Amino acid sequence: MTRLAEFRFLPVIGAPDLVGMATRPETANNSKPHERLTAWAACHDLVVAVYRATADWPPPELHGLGTQARRASVSAAANIAEGAAKRGSREFRRYLDIAFGSLTELECLLLIARDVNVLSPAAFGELEALRDHASRLTWGLYRAMRRAATRQAG
Repeated sequence: MTRLAEFRFLPVIGAPDLVGMATRPETANNSKPHERLTAWAACHDLVVAVYRATADWPPPELHGLGTQARRASVSAAANIAEGAAKRGSREFRRYLDIAFGSLTELECLLLIARDVNVLSPAAFGELEALRDHASRLTWGLYRAMRRAATRQAG
């Protein structure tokens, strides 16, 4: 089984206008808005981990559960990236909500993979920790944007 321990957890960084912004030096001057978000970076790390973990699965499971798990993890990162490129926080929040749903779908798929002995308990624990971290960051960003929108409207 692939070793997943090499993945880093990104800290939750609070910015005055947007919770979830990263202060990573490699993205400080980047023009891509999603690459500055710790929620996106955590989802990206999760995608890589899911791909590595599922690479050794037998073909039937890889083409079933593995493909679905890969798609759910990619969907989370891609929806954050797409939402960050939209104009307006309301639309971005909608994409964050979809990303959160994909992360919840991935939780279910990982549980099934563990329960049918395709995914070892250790690999499950590592992937679930990454997934939980990405979920918390994504939901925190969603809540922060919702609060900011409420303040602006009120």
